[in-house]
Amino acid sequence: MRSPFSRAPHGAAPPVARTDAPDSRRRLLLSCLPLAALSLAGCGPDAPKLLGMDLSGMPTGDFQLQNVTGQSRTLADYRGHPILLFFGFTQCPDICPTALTRALEIKELLGADADKLRVLFITVDPERDTPEILGAYTSAFDPGFVGLRGTAEQTRAAAQSFKVFYQKVPTGSSYTMDHTALTYVIDAKGKLRIALRHAQSAAECVQDLRTVL
Repeated sequence: MRSPFSRAPHGAAPPVARTDAPDSRRRLLLSCLPLAALSLAGCGPDAPKLLGMDLSGMPTGDFQLQNVTGQSRTLADYRGHPILLFFGFTQCPDICPTALTRALEIKELLGADADKLRVLFITVDPERDTPEILGAYTSAFDPGFVGLRGTAEQTRAAAQSFKVFYQKVPTGSSYTMDHTALTYVIDAKGKLRIALRHAQSAAECVQDLRTVL
């Protein structure tokens, strides 16, 4: 299914999005080496083979944010459901719409298990991503996708909790955002399990998700 927004094709890409490049193939930056090192946890001979990064040895982050209707939300509110968690912003030209389009494709491939899944999109640009804009953006992909936002301090705390990198990058009279391009998988018990790489296809993500469903 094609995204209602512009998107880049799936391809080899490290886990941080650089969204200020001049052409449509935005440059991706590699700045998640601590995650890569920690992903070795739980990689014994009996561990399932993952295409993403095994984060089961890492503590699970948390957030104190609001959904687009203003209700306060934390990770505990989604306990009982496996979660795909992504940090991004609505003016992202290709990394974010690609990730959300892939999440929609993942749901389609999951079949009956799709109803269990929750997709959470946390904006790293609350200055521009008002509840109305964020709600319209996530709903354009799937009405069930949850947009979350907070103050600058709440956003920073949520990102640090998941070891997510983001920063504002000036572009003439405006700005864009660099940010981590991983999708985090949290199981139904609220435990952080996998970081899906941006380069993984929907089918490859589903292969990983089956290990936690």
